[in-house]
Amino acid sequence: MAHYVLAYRGGSSEPPGSEAEMNALVAAWTAWFGKLGSAVVDAGNPFAASKTVASGGAVSDGGASALAGYSIVAAADIGAASELAKGCPILAAGGSVEVYEIHPMM
Repeated sequence: MAHYVLAYRGGSSEPPGSEAEMNALVAAWTAWFGKLGSAVVDAGNPFAASKTVASGGAVSDGGASALAGYSIVAAADIGAASELAKGCPILAAGGSVEVYEIHPMM
């Protein structure tokens, strides 16, 4: 089985406003990861502050891609990995999931 990065983009830019909203968000992600089961290689994490370093060495605030986080899953092929991504809670918040196959180099 190959490994795939699920790169999360967008979603709500506002953090949960209450403890109940935070608990619901955590529960949604926990439930989804539970459904994925052994396909989860690395549950990943959300991203915080970012910088972009240009080819000339200039550094600017923020990432050009607006990625929100990542996870790594194992799947038979990119189609199967894409099917796994369809249940991601970020989709309900208006975000999207990009699926990338990882090519081991080292």
